[in-house]
Amino acid sequence: MKYKLFGTTGLYASEIILGASMFGTRKGYGANTEDARQILTSYTDAGGNMIDIADTYQLGEAEEVVGKFIEHQRSDFIICTKYTRSSEANPAISNSGNHRKSMRQAIESSLKRLKTDYIDIYMPHFDDGVTPLDEIVRGLEDLVNSGKVLYTGLANFPAWKASAIASSTHLTAIQVEYNLLQRTADRELIPMAAQIGLGTMLYSPLAGGLLTGKYRKGETGRINLNQASAYQEEETTKTILDQLFIIAAELHVEPGQVALAWVLSKGNFPIVGARTIHHINDSIKAASIQLSQAQFTQLDQLSAVSLGYPHDLLATVQG
Repeated sequence: MKYKLFGTTGLYASEIILGASMFGTRKGYGANTEDARQILTSYTDAGGNMIDIADTYQLGEAEEVVGKFIEHQRSDFIICTKYTRSSEANPAISNSGNHRKSMRQAIESSLKRLKTDYIDIYMPHFDDGVTPLDEIVRGLEDLVNSGKVLYTGLANFPAWKASAIASSTHLTAIQVEYNLLQRTADRELIPMAAQIGLGTMLYSPLAGGLLTGKYRKGETGRINLNQASAYQEEETTKTILDQLFIIAAELHVEPGQVALAWVLSKGNFPIVGARTIHHINDSIKAASIQLSQAQFTQLDQLSAVSLGYPHDLLATVQG
């Protein structure tokens, strides 16, 4: 696996980030402890060194699984975890959100579950819509000053809020959803991150497994389908999937690997979730796939979204 500098830091991160949201079974669906350990081992054996997690994943169990795995090799990993939703199934109103009380409670609990005294990258999981931006800034800065956090970031924030926070404190990372079926981040978020120099972490690069083509075969996964016959593709989805199957046949690989290779070619850091050893091994193989310029362009054009105003206007007057 290749390594790249993360944002404008001097920190080298593996080109694929392991998403640990499915580690544990407290929510009734996920990888048991032994399967999760095998996934982590396979990922690290391939050279992976960055793990993305959150306190809410499997009600805290995911952090516990990762903490046990890294306990005696902590310095080898870049750990990104998030707060906002709480690790409790039904948190009290004061225990969730982005305010400083929630932040403090969350970081202390995450440190214990992860068996560490610092988090490499820490961020709110999403914009709660009520906490003042200045409160988030001051809270994150306090955590950095205390040594409990090395770098800070934001997940699922509007670009204007992320930009405002970045103007008041030194952010390092941003997390956004991005795949061949979801490219609205191209409008504001990704250009903003590039301008500021943020490490851009792209979650759901396979659109919940949709881009693997498995739902066409009647298989189940994160997208909960009660019956295979209930699965229907929108026209854009169908067109993109058809092209993925064509390219996969040309390269003798799987459609999902082609979809991940396309995301990797964008130059950012995809977060690949895994519930089985098969999932992570398939994703690791995608790092070695080289799409031709024609194949990349085909997928890029089929999945492109209208950037809207003022971008479409500016493209006309500037071009």
